[in-house]
Amino acid sequence: MTQLDVRPQAGDTVSGVADGDVRGKGLGKGSVGLVGSAVIGISTVAPVYCLTSTLGSTAGEVGLQMPAIFLAGFLPMLLVAFAYRELNKAMPDCGTSFTWTVKAFGPRIGWMCGWGLVIATIIVLSNLAGVATSYFWLLAGEITSNPSIAALDDNKLVHIATCLTLIAVATAISYRGMTATKGVQYALVGLQLVVLAVFVAMAFQKASAGTFDTGLDFSWSWMNPFAVESMAAFTAGLSLSIFMYWGWDACLATNEETTGSTKTPGRASLIAMVVLVGSYLATGVAAQMAVGSGGEGLGLANEETSDNVFAALASPVMGPVLGILLFVAVLASAAASLQTTFIPVARTVLAMSTYEALPPSYAKVHPRFKTPGRATVMAGAATGLFYTVMTLVSENVLTDTIFALGLMICFYYSLTAFACAWYFRGELRRSSRDLFFKGVFPVLGGLLLAAVFCKTLFDMWDPAYGSGSTVLGVGSVFIIGVGLLALGLVIMFVTERRSPAFFRGEVLTKSTPSLVVED
Repeated sequence: MTQLDVRPQAGDTVSGVADGDVRGKGLGKGSVGLVGSAVIGISTVAPVYCLTSTLGSTAGEVGLQMPAIFLAGFLPMLLVAFAYRELNKAMPDCGTSFTWTVKAFGPRIGWMCGWGLVIATIIVLSNLAGVATSYFWLLAGEITSNPSIAALDDNKLVHIATCLTLIAVATAISYRGMTATKGVQYALVGLQLVVLAVFVAMAFQKASAGTFDTGLDFSWSWMNPFAVESMAAFTAGLSLSIFMYWGWDACLATNEETTGSTKTPGRASLIAMVVLVGSYLATGVAAQMAVGSGGEGLGLANEETSDNVFAALASPVMGPVLGILLFVAVLASAAASLQTTFIPVARTVLAMSTYEALPPSYAKVHPRFKTPGRATVMAGAATGLFYTVMTLVSENVLTDTIFALGLMICFYYSLTAFACAWYFRGELRRSSRDLFFKGVFPVLGGLLLAAVFCKTLFDMWDPAYGSGSTVLGVGSVFIIGVGLLALGLVIMFVTERRSPAFFRGEVLTKSTPSLVVED
């Protein structure tokens, strides 16, 4: 085992080697409980934001089978969640997917898995910041009844300046540690779930009263995924559904800071998943009963409103006064997710640096706040730079980057699921529980996501995918998605020349003890 040699700078605490080969990272122990961990998982997913941006698109792809697609997307995520839970029990390390895949498959596959998580999170952070900015000005216009204020979002410089301000605020809150994070999240997550519950209740009321001509009576056939008209429509809907669940694994990224580190994060992730699927099903069914899934009027699939369903339904369903609360909820959802999404990327970078897979400077932990300070600031700066450049270059490029996100999500989730089965392969015959929870379920989840990865990769080749932009006749979404993965390979080879010990398998192996946090 190569010992970590990191020389601290003034004002920094550096993770190092504690008790032999166990890598202590200096994070604040016991600062998150079961409820706090679950709230972080829900917040990172941003359910209200996901619903307003994907309800219409999903209805446009699969029609009345939208609730069934929500269930279908939940299945591979649940199976992968079992893999995360089992791996966390054995290795409660904040590097999560990176650390686990290194131990299962070796340093290079593990490094690329970590890269997939990091780049996916940067893309999501930039998108969340942009959505929060748009809703900030939209809400300001609604409150003041002044369309010119809402129109400020169309001014590119004003939009970028507001976006960078929100990123800076979110970075500062994350930098100050889990205690500050929890306080903000309880308020923001509580607000969005309460408002969402009010919307669902009022949508059911409008449906029973037959308020809208396009409303429908409930049918159990909506829960049948096999009723989707084509495989292409099913795959497109499934990709949207999988995106709606992304981010629950933030529960696991706080494992070294959670009380009961080997059990609590896994339980929290499952609680978050149940809350999410319940919220999605209730909202989808209520909205479909109230206004239908067609493309006319208030129908969910109306192309003029499908990219922001709640903006169209807020006032008709909840009234002009309560409808403003729905705008507030979407803003709160995007802002809350923007802040918590820093957690997994900063802690993955911290772990990669601790195990010498990245420069040692990112292994620094703030002595007071017990957070990966430099990694958090780096994530914020990268997000701001990425969004600014993409916005100035082309709105189409920014849109296509978001479409390429699904590729990254399926990439690192499926690798982690396969890593679980491979890591525990010697234990699968010990009991039926080990066989299913460490082997069968993770492999099924990994195969489902790998299939979506391959199908998405194939679809991306078509120039019509995403914004319709092309590069030498190839869809720009394909170029961006594959290009980002290729960029990871380049950075990995450069890093290997500077930190050969990790890539020789001398720093992190299957036998390397993981950090044990006292409960």
